[in-house]
Amino acid sequence: QVQLVESGGGLVQPGGSLRLSCAASGSSLSNYVVAWFRQAPGKEREGVSFASVNNIINDYADAVKGRFTISKDNTENMVYLQMNSLKPEDSAVYYCAAGDSSRTYGSKWPRPTMYGHWGQGTQVTVSS
Repeated sequence: QVQLVESGGGLVQPGGSLRLSCAASGSSLSNYVVAWFRQAPGKEREGVSFASVNNIINDYADAVKGRFTISKDNTENMVYLQMNSLKPEDSAVYYCAAGDSSRTYGSKWPRPTMYGHWGQGTQVTVSS
């Protein structure tokens, strides 16, 4: 069983940048695909970005393409989300998730039900 702990959230001005980190323990991330999700108050949890087992395949929600970058370091057992050109609508609690590598994700990667392991979340607020 893998445990996930996010960090790096905070308050940032529009146009600014943040780098979220997700530290994994208990099992190697080389056994999992990973994803970042976010959930704003009153809204459903939405998939932001996805990385395959070896970080060869990455995918992004349309709302963040060109601004966010996911990276997965199986050696360090870490996942990162570099967020640039932040907008107020990016404000949310951001969650790191890990899923079984034996499943086929494809276009289903944004579905929260595809992942069995979650962190506790980190708050990102974009405001002037």
